[in-house]
Amino acid sequence: MKTISKALIQALLVALLVGTLCFFMTRMLPGDTAYRIAAGRYGYEMVDAAAAQAVRIELGLDRAPLAALADWWGRLLRFDLGVSLVTAQPVIDEIRLQLGQTLRLSLMAVLLSLPLGPLPGVLAGLRPGGWFDRVNLLLSVLLRALPPFVLALLLVLAFAVQLQALPAAGHAGHGSLLLPALTLALGLAAVSSRVARDAMQDVRASAYYAFALSKGLRASDALLRHGARNVATPVVAYTAVQLVYLVEGVVLVETIFAWPGIGHALVHAIFARDVTMIQGTALVLGLLFVLFNCLVDLTCAALDPRARRA
Repeated sequence: MKTISKALIQALLVALLVGTLCFFMTRMLPGDTAYRIAAGRYGYEMVDAAAAQAVRIELGLDRAPLAALADWWGRLLRFDLGVSLVTAQPVIDEIRLQLGQTLRLSLMAVLLSLPLGPLPGVLAGLRPGGWFDRVNLLLSVLLRALPPFVLALLLVLAFAVQLQALPAAGHAGHGSLLLPALTLALGLAAVSSRVARDAMQDVRASAYYAFALSKGLRASDALLRHGARNVATPVVAYTAVQLVYLVEGVVLVETIFAWPGIGHALVHAIFARDVTMIQGTALVLGLLFVLFNCLVDLTCAALDPRARRA
């Protein structure tokens, strides 16, 4: 209950802070906001100064910033994110469609990262210093050092250009999900592998593991009965830290692969100066971060009773 109450307070603070920051940051962007919104509606070739001025008057873009911000806060308290300044559609309806695609991509990335990260890490921890441990360390360092956009381009060159096995971008068919998900999964697996490896080493060096062996249990049985939770807990806790990477990575990866998720929508809203859409998408990303952290805390408490007492 304490974890849920903490998450609700964090969600409220995140909503106010993210929305306010996005509001002022969009005001600081160079260029004429009204002209960009008009271009997003009608196309650049159809926009002139008169069209931009009509949009400015229609949307009240010449209002005082604090008055516009107070109006957004008031709508937020009524759970109303407003309408898109470009499409005139309710922001919540557009986000609902895009959020499903982002969650689908994120879930696939996490599922792919499990056999690519924790599993090799556990195997490496069983034989520390062995050839598999050294190879796993090298791959983890290389994958962690590569920026997501470089990793994405390498995967596109390998699987889309050379092998022609997967589409390079878009969202037509299930195959289009694999490259963006694999890009995120490799970044997650790079560190979760080392976390699982170190956790396995700690288990093998622990007194309870030695006691289990002294009772006559086989090493595999001792690990499954007494070590599995102790390996899983730091891996799950690490997931909370990596949610920052996942949120950032989703914005970049969706843009590279033209995946129609909330990150892709955020980038397009920034270019179009669609302030309400920017505030809405950034707000949802922030709330997702709070939600996932709460779920991780609850999972860690379920795996480790010491976390419940803390």
